[in-house]
Amino acid sequence: MLARITAAQVVGLKADIVEVEVDIAKGLHSFNIVGLPDKAVEEAKDRITAAIKNSGFPSPQKSNKKVIVSLAPADLKKEGPAFDLAIALAYLRATKAINFDAEDKLFVGELALDGRVRSIRGALMIARRAKQAGIRELYLPAANAAEAALIRGLTVFGVRSLRALCFHLSPLDDPKTGEPVVGPKLPPTPPTEIVYRREEYGSDFAEVRGQPTAKRGLEIAAAGGHNIAMFGPPGTGKTMLAKAFRSILPSLDFEAVLEVTGIHSAAGLLESALLTEPPFRSPHHTSSYVSLVGGGNWPKPGEITLAHHGVLFLDEFPEFEKRVLEALRQPLEDRVIHVARARGTMRFPANFILVAAMNPCPCGNRGSRGKECVCSQAALERYSRRLSGPIIDRIDLWLEVGQVAPEKLSAAAAAEEASAAVRERVLAAREIQRRRFGEKAALRVNSEMGARELRQFAPLSPLVTKLLNDSAGRLNLSARAYHRVIKLARTIADLANQENISENHLLEALQYRPKLSF
Repeated sequence: MLARITAAQVVGLKADIVEVEVDIAKGLHSFNIVGLPDKAVEEAKDRITAAIKNSGFPSPQKSNKKVIVSLAPADLKKEGPAFDLAIALAYLRATKAINFDAEDKLFVGELALDGRVRSIRGALMIARRAKQAGIRELYLPAANAAEAALIRGLTVFGVRSLRALCFHLSPLDDPKTGEPVVGPKLPPTPPTEIVYRREEYGSDFAEVRGQPTAKRGLEIAAAGGHNIAMFGPPGTGKTMLAKAFRSILPSLDFEAVLEVTGIHSAAGLLESALLTEPPFRSPHHTSSYVSLVGGGNWPKPGEITLAHHGVLFLDEFPEFEKRVLEALRQPLEDRVIHVARARGTMRFPANFILVAAMNPCPCGNRGSRGKECVCSQAALERYSRRLSGPIIDRIDLWLEVGQVAPEKLSAAAAAEEASAAVRERVLAAREIQRRRFGEKAALRVNSEMGARELRQFAPLSPLVTKLLNDSAGRLNLSARAYHRVIKLARTIADLANQENISENHLLEALQYRPKLSF
């Protein structure tokens, strides 16, 4: 007897539909899984056998049958335990223990030995793929149901056990009377509504004493999605400012919520049904290349992708491995990263705001009041060379965070502007950009504009153009830096609620270009 069930898996950030076929034939008992299964899939036969037995059905081990499980397409590698539920149902259908119409239904879930259904990774991406494939009903672990119910037009059922699912799908024979018994039906999961709740962040702008220039730069970066680097002696508040940066960012819109939630779900990092606030990733400077960029035999997302629609904070920026820093070139420019390996190539989204922090020299005392820099000239040159020109060019704002006077440190918190007030200005600037680009435009913020969009949305008057050209010649700006200055000036004008870019806006943008030394 042959039975077919539709399942799915997530590889990288992509969900694939997989057809599970089970054939049962006479012969010595065996249970084989074919179709490029990994170790977790091969071990499924033991989990499934125990789950079927403990759910009140005859154990496959006691039948003198040859069981063949085929996972199609055969040339696609199958990974993880998400096929357990589909294989178990296909086996029960093949043995006629249950009978139901499997058309337009998709089943995913890991089985415990007692028949419970455990949660899986990537439920949201599976739900999106199921809808694209025309699936009408999705059955998955109850722990993942709210996440999958974000997708409209798909009936989602949360499953807690194999037996409960079998009762929902088909009448089961009573073990005493042998009569079919109709069991309780699983209730469909109601559509998940996005509820925005501002998180209580550990840092607020009001808690950072002084540093008006750095706060202004962070406000501009948040308004236009610009990359920013802060340099200065240790203990001046760079890390605190970076953490407070989260508190001035707008909440994610619906599409961004789906993207970010899907990425973190596929990575197994989702702690709640959905993420509504921009993610903040802060990897240590000793992190490996693969952990930041992504990779592995079958490429998986790294910190760059986990920061999508959020913030990637790199403290001690020059201390990161050289090739890690150079790997930032593509995502900072194209907002995606392609990871190619022998077994496959993955395209991961990487639209994040880079916030970098660094000391002015290896010892950190260069430019400090009352402290002498002990670095040799050779050490200073090596330190400055750790950041290549292309990486420096891709950062829009370079801010010096100097030492704060002791009297300012003891000042009352009321003297500093709170993050809530700054966030209101950021939201107003973002709304101006949204109206400018249009509701359905691919662009979200000024930093995403290309040369064509700059001509359309950021035209310069002849006087401002002359000022920019003269400044570009004196500062020796590259073509990339030239355009980034215009984007930055456009954001500064938006914060001032000005339709046109003026000389003052351009001059402020120019002052954030990097100096010859940090």
